[in-house]
Amino acid sequence: MQKTYYDPSDLKKFGKISEWNEELGSKFFEYYNSVFKEGSLSEREKSLIALAVAHTIQCPYCIDAYTGDGLQRGITKEEMMEALHVAGAIRGGATLVHGVQMMNKVNKLDG
Repeated sequence: MQKTYYDPSDLKKFGKISEWNEELGSKFFEYYNSVFKEGSLSEREKSLIALAVAHTIQCPYCIDAYTGDGLQRGITKEEMMEALHVAGAIRGGATLVHGVQMMNKVNKLDG
């Protein structure tokens, strides 16, 4: 098996970040857990959003966590893939819309 920088077993150690700064770690997990509680959005919807964001920021730990979480919440593989395409479209669009800045600069320098 090829070794990578990311070790899936490290995901289980996430809570240990509080060991080096208990106050800030506790505040983070309090906030984190509050965010994912049922609210205007269901916990299922939040899990699907988290999965799409995880792919956008390319966090393998988050991808693992929210793929498993989503499956436990009844999110289908088709819903997961559709959410990824939404994330991909937004990321691609965000890249392309910055092309307007490039076009403005070229027009200014050519003008």
